[in-house]
Amino acid sequence: MGSKIIRFPYNQKYPSIADLKNKAKSRIPKFAFDYLEGGVNEELNLARNESDFDKIYLQPRYLEKIGEIDMSTKLFGIEYSAPFGVSPIGLQGLMWPNAPEILAKAAAKEKLPYILSTVSTSSIERIAQVSEGTAWFQLYHPTEDRLRNDILQRLKDVECPVLVVLVDVPSFGLRYREIKSGLSMPPKMNISNVIQAMIRPTWGIKTLSHGIPSFATLKPYMEKGLDLSQLGQFMNKTFTGKVTFEKVKAIRDIWKGPLVLKGIATDADMNDAIALGADGVIISNHGGRQIDAGESSIDSLIRLAANPNYNEKMKIMLDGGIRSGVDLARAHAVGSTFNFMGRPFMYGVGALGNEGGEHTMNLFKAQLYQVMQQLSIDKIDRFPERLLTIK
Repeated sequence: MGSKIIRFPYNQKYPSIADLKNKAKSRIPKFAFDYLEGGVNEELNLARNESDFDKIYLQPRYLEKIGEIDMSTKLFGIEYSAPFGVSPIGLQGLMWPNAPEILAKAAAKEKLPYILSTVSTSSIERIAQVSEGTAWFQLYHPTEDRLRNDILQRLKDVECPVLVVLVDVPSFGLRYREIKSGLSMPPKMNISNVIQAMIRPTWGIKTLSHGIPSFATLKPYMEKGLDLSQLGQFMNKTFTGKVTFEKVKAIRDIWKGPLVLKGIATDADMNDAIALGADGVIISNHGGRQIDAGESSIDSLIRLAANPNYNEKMKIMLDGGIRSGVDLARAHAVGSTFNFMGRPFMYGVGALGNEGGEHTMNLFKAQLYQVMQQLSIDKIDRFPERLLTIK
């Protein structure tokens, strides 16, 4: 049995996401790690995102005969090697230098989707190149139609396979860790941050090698020589504002490829997504970074995936709180068709650098494979058969 897991090689010094997190914390400056880790307000919903998985129980069938285990999943006409991918994360290159390219390359090699954020630190064109055209893109809706249209044209030019429109950031969340560290808008670098960077020499050397991180996709729209204060003003002016039904409709009229809405958590928004002709939704609460009084992403999934009308009309996916292959299994058991993780992959890159992306992807694959062995199922869509209870 153990020999089968070797097909997914990973560094056995770090056999869990918790191990990667601890190692990454020792290599990333505190202000950057806090940006990765932090949630909104008292971070209650951040904690619920993880803990609420524990109430989902699965049951094995030890005597049932099954075929060869196959984790592959077809999504929007593309076959992926496993039912998960890399969530979009802003300022990835701040947390670990060159992180977007490391993860995009690893995802392409492992036949998994990587989603580039509008506010990440590599450009649309560069990620399309290193991912061999497989990377998805998450759009922070700009306030100006001109800028929106130009970004959509750039995505068409590189033949981006899937467009994800982020809908759950009508305002920037009040994240106390970011406010204290100076990474809120407008950002500022204080003496404490400089000291924190100095005691993380590997991070500092690699940052110097790859250059100070910036919003690479947005560079064509910025005036040259913006200081940090002006950058904050640019971001607030360019992206502050609600994403409405009408704004998504305008995108749907322009974008003819698969369209996914990320941040959906209610029946009303699900019905609007169907009316707009969205091909899928990613149920998410933005990693617990936007509203502390909301429910966990997995609880939203449990509630919404129970409605057969939604499943018939679009792909229902999940983002938030997944920290193991066991969590992936639980998500599928309660109705997810595909899943995305952000922080775990950043832990991997922070801990292991260039090898961190593939390590973390293979770690999730190995864990999910073992759960499928234990439950006696050979296909991803059979997980609901093994749902015992939700407490």
